[in-house]
Amino acid sequence: MNDKYSKAIADSKVITDDSAVAEAVKKIIDEHFDENNNHDVYKFLFNTIDLTTLKSTDSPQSVAAFTERVNAFDEEYPELQNVAAICVYPNFAQVVRTVLEVSDVDVACVSGGFPSSQTFAEVKVAETALAVEGGADEIDIVLNVGNFLDGDYEEVCDEISELKEACREARMKVILETGALKTAANIKAASVLSLYSGADFLKTSTGKEFEGASLEAAYVMCQAIKEYYETTGRMVGFKAAGGVSTTADAVKYYTLVKEVLGEEWLTNEYFRLGASRLANNLLSDILGKETKFF
Repeated sequence: MNDKYSKAIADSKVITDDSAVAEAVKKIIDEHFDENNNHDVYKFLFNTIDLTTLKSTDSPQSVAAFTERVNAFDEEYPELQNVAAICVYPNFAQVVRTVLEVSDVDVACVSGGFPSSQTFAEVKVAETALAVEGGADEIDIVLNVGNFLDGDYEEVCDEISELKEACREARMKVILETGALKTAANIKAASVLSLYSGADFLKTSTGKEFEGASLEAAYVMCQAIKEYYETTGRMVGFKAAGGVSTTADAVKYYTLVKEVLGEEWLTNEYFRLGASRLANNLLSDILGKETKFF
């Protein structure tokens, strides 16, 4: 295949041997986990959380109450930095924007037919535009995995580019759904296509139908982000989501990002963790006692 999409993937030097990826991840974690497993890192990680509610039972009332907890956190724990964002379905963007009183917490919305990406492109664009109009600072879209696995890279890239346009000033995270992609080769290819189509963040998973984040997928994605940065000078963020629930899990992703991408990425502008359970677990470890605040 001589098309520009296949060429961009072929030109990437990111390793795609699954056993080599697993070995590299093990080496990084074995050598560096302990040095990062401390209270200062826990506090930083809390500030990278996209606090998420994506339930069928969500309502304006429940989402407003969820947002009020983030407001209350600022008052009850003024010594700690708050979460990075509140992540909700797009129809609740306006609810969060109206209720949220904390200026340094962003409003994030899933969009683009989340979690399956199975709807009309026009619906995805409209949903994204409406979420931004409702007050979303960030949009988490899902890569069209079906088209990707069929090898229809042009369709995949055109859709991402179109959704990026619909985001206007909002930052766009592209969810690769790595549990469906399975191999390092697929994850590399999806990363490259997403980066060159305008992604501001690469995100591992929806946390819904398939296996969530894995360190191996994260390693490949971070390598692709690093290569892209070295080629273009544009920094793109990384978000791990789906099953990242313990403090130890979070520290492992921190360790990978630090070792592969470097200190520049250790800010919540470029590193996020999508979680609903992680916040209370991290808070418990920061405070040294079991805490169920959220």
